[in-house]
Amino acid sequence: MSLIKIATRKSRLALWQTEHVAARLRAHNPELKIELVPLSTRGDEILDRSLQKVGGKGLFIKELEQAMLRGQADIAVHSMKDMPVKLSDEFLIGCVLERAAPEDALLSTDGLQFSDLPQGAILGTSSLRRAAQLLAQRPDLQVKPLRGNVETRIKKWQSGEFDAIVLARAGLQRLGLEAHISQVLSPQLCVPAAAQGIVGVECLSSDAKTQQLLQALNDQDSQIMISAERAFNAKLGGDCQTPIAAFAAVNKQEISFTGLVAASDGKKVLRNSQSSFIPTHEHDIKAKISLAKSLGQQVAQDLLDKGAEQILQELG
Repeated sequence: MSLIKIATRKSRLALWQTEHVAARLRAHNPELKIELVPLSTRGDEILDRSLQKVGGKGLFIKELEQAMLRGQADIAVHSMKDMPVKLSDEFLIGCVLERAAPEDALLSTDGLQFSDLPQGAILGTSSLRRAAQLLAQRPDLQVKPLRGNVETRIKKWQSGEFDAIVLARAGLQRLGLEAHISQVLSPQLCVPAAAQGIVGVECLSSDAKTQQLLQALNDQDSQIMISAERAFNAKLGGDCQTPIAAFAAVNKQEISFTGLVAASDGKKVLRNSQSSFIPTHEHDIKAKISLAKSLGQQVAQDLLDKGAEQILQELG
């Protein structure tokens, strides 16, 4: 294959991620020609309403998938936290890259820590997951919706519209905007979204050549982590627009996992952490993925037993 076309959103962060994938592909295939196909998605265009009300983060995906079906692109690059748990049969994730920082980050006026924000401070986020967890600890805060690309969100905060905002740390790092971070919110303080910090590459299920090309970029630890996190979401029937959090870590012989479900106002929070030992003799990636999925499902079942279903039904 001498040419590969990559569908991408037009935001600076999406383009950074796409260029990163392109550079990795070129490193493995110096003869490869790469062409970017920047597209505008409905999720990028509708900024006056919350994503929950207009169809969720799937709005960022559809146009890129249509471009692949039309033959306009061979692959599409995504933030995996935006991807639905179940893809249409025509598509699959060809690879996931090494995970960047998974945490959320607080940007606040005067560089204040979360615990030091003034009583009744206005906090900007459009993530129900972030809002629920932070309200559980600081019910006095006023959480207001914040949409737009990373730079737009930062400008809204800097103009005084918000006392603080919360963004993904990885996105700020990728854009060289880390200096704005007042505090990295540890997973103990705010459990990240499933697959946060992981870039994935989607391709057609029927395109074996492209799948083979992408395998060289695949990071096994990311694949294991994402398997646990997405299995957790799938078991709960949640998506990236519900107050569900999932975070896995791989440490030599162990996979650890934390799952959380919360009421959107933060008044009820269910959380569970478990880990699985990876047998020393187990080198097969498929077996590790299976173990990770089981762990995610196990934690989800524990939360369902504790009343997670009722919380999620009330959201619906």
